[in-house]
Amino acid sequence: MCSARTCLAHWDSADLARIRCLSGARQNRWKGAGAGGKVPDPATAYRHSVRVPSHNEVGEMGTLHGASSVRTSDFSGGSAAFVVDARGLVSAWSPTAERLLGYETAEVVGRPVAELWPVIPWDAPQQLSQAFGAGTPGPTAVLTHRQGHPVPVTLAAYPVTSVVPGSEGTVILATAVSLPTADQDWLHHRERTAAGALRSSMEPADAPDHSAAWITRSYVPARGGTGANGSWADVIPLSSARLAFVVSDVPDSGMQATVCIGLIGAAVRALAELDLAPEEVLARLDDIVSRFTAGQGNKWSLPFVERLVGTTYLYAVYDPIARRCVMASAGHPPPAVADPDGSVHVPELPSNRPLGMGEPVFESLDLELAEGSTLLFYTGGLVRACGTDDAIAGLLSRAMRQSGPSIKDAWRVTVDTMTPLLEAEDDLALLVVRTRALSGDRVVTWELPGDPAAVAGIRSLVLQQLDQWDLGSLDFTTELIASELVTNAIRYGREPMQLRLIYDRMLICEVSDGSSTSPHIRRASATDEGGRGLFLVADCAQRWGVRYTNQGKTIWAEQALNTEATSERP
Repeated sequence: MCSARTCLAHWDSADLARIRCLSGARQNRWKGAGAGGKVPDPATAYRHSVRVPSHNEVGEMGTLHGASSVRTSDFSGGSAAFVVDARGLVSAWSPTAERLLGYETAEVVGRPVAELWPVIPWDAPQQLSQAFGAGTPGPTAVLTHRQGHPVPVTLAAYPVTSVVPGSEGTVILATAVSLPTADQDWLHHRERTAAGALRSSMEPADAPDHSAAWITRSYVPARGGTGANGSWADVIPLSSARLAFVVSDVPDSGMQATVCIGLIGAAVRALAELDLAPEEVLARLDDIVSRFTAGQGNKWSLPFVERLVGTTYLYAVYDPIARRCVMASAGHPPPAVADPDGSVHVPELPSNRPLGMGEPVFESLDLELAEGSTLLFYTGGLVRACGTDDAIAGLLSRAMRQSGPSIKDAWRVTVDTMTPLLEAEDDLALLVVRTRALSGDRVVTWELPGDPAAVAGIRSLVLQQLDQWDLGSLDFTTELIASELVTNAIRYGREPMQLRLIYDRMLICEVSDGSSTSPHIRRASATDEGGRGLFLVADCAQRWGVRYTNQGKTIWAEQALNTEATSERP
C-alpha cells in the first residue's frame, strides 16, 4: 500500500487511468448477459445474484487466519467497515462507513471498490491481504467522500476463510486519521488553487464599457481558509441601453462556493434575457434554489446545492434614459449612493429573506438618480468590517473626496482602505458605478395613432431621423422593422402606443402599447397571407425581444452600427 503522499501524487493520472481500465473490464464482463446483448446495470445484476449479508452475519463470517472472529462492534462501532467480495464488489456497508464517506448502502453495494477508491488495490483477496498485512493496521490512504473532499484513513483488511455461503471476501476497516501538517497544507493549497482558477475563468477580464455608466469591479479573496469564498458581483447588459447590477453572497467557501456561484450566475443571466423586473428575478431565483434543495433525495441531484440556501442577492436595473434605478434584495445590504454634490446616503431597501427561505413576494425600490451619481455595491465582508450603514456611507464619502472625478481612483481608495480591515475568513466583492444619461438628441419618441393609414407617415419620420444621425446605411432594415412593429401594435395592441428610436452603441427600435398579449415568431407557409412580420424583424435585427411593464409591453429590436454587417438587403 502506498503512503499518503504517494497516493496523493498519483491521484490525478495513474488512478484515473486505472478506473477507466477497471470500468471497461467490468462492462465487458457483463456484456451479453441480457437478452439481445443488452448490458444490465452491474449493481442490479449483483443484487439479483448475491445475497447481501446482514451486520450480524458479517460478525460471524469466520476467522482471521485462525484467529478470533470479526466482532460485530468492529462493523458498527467507531471504525467504518465494509465488505468486498471475491470479485471486488462491495457486498455490505456499515452505518459508520456511510457517515465517514457519505455514501448510502444502496449507492455502493454491487459497485467495484476500485472504481470508488482507486487507492485500494484489488485483483484478488490475497493481494488485498498482502497489501494491508492481513488484519494489521495498514499505512495511511486517502479515500474520497461522496461530495468530493479527501478523507485520510488507515485501512486494515480481514480476509474471511470460513464464510456464509455466497459472501466470500474481505472485511475492510477504515479508521479516520489526521494527515501530517505538510499533507494538510498540500491539500489546502490544491483546493485554493483549483477554486481560484475556476473563479478566474468565470470572472470577466474587466467590467463592460457601456454608455449607461462607468463601472469598476474587483474581488478581494479571503486571507485564510480556502482563499475564495462566495462573494460575487456582475454586470449584465439589457435591452434599450439598460444595465443590470448583480451582487451576491453564497454562504460557503472554496470549490463548492465557486460552483454554486456558477450555477446561480447562469440562472440569473438566463432570467435577465427575459427582461423581468428585479423582484420577479428574485422570485424565480428563490424558486430555483428551493427546487434544487427539494431534489436532494434524487440520486441525480448535485450533493452541494443545499449550500445555496441562505444566499443573499441584490439585483438592480438602471435605465440611462429615465435615469431611474429599480432594485430588489434577497437579504442583501443596499448600495451606498453618492450624489454629484458629494452627499452620501444608504437607501432603505426592503431586505426580504435570503434565497431558499420560502419568501413568497419580493419588494423593490425605485430610485431616481442624477447624472453622475456614484453607487457602491458590496458584499457581507464590508458590512462586518464597517458595522453600520453610516460607516459605509462615510467610507464612500472619503473615497469620493480623495479620488476626485476619477471613478477608478474612488474604487482604488475603497479597496485599499477596506482590505486591511477584513476578517481573515472574509472575502469582498465590490462594484463601483457612476451613472450616465443618454442625451435627448440620441432618443426620439413618436406617439402612434390607432389608424393603420398612419404607418406610411411613420416610415417617413424614421427615414428623416436616420438621415439626421447619418445612419443612411440602416434605412432599409430600420424602415422595415419599424413598419412591421407599428403595424403589429395597431392591429393587435391597444392605446397608448408609441415608437422610440435610440441611437446608442446599437440602433434600437422600440414599439410600446397597452396590451400584454405576447407575440410569437413563426415560419409562415407559402400559402399564408400573413405571419411573416416578426420573422422579418428577427432576420433584420441582431437581437429582438419583448419586455412587460405595468402599462403593457414593449417590443424592441437592435441593429449593429457596422455598415458592412447591415448594408445587405434581405
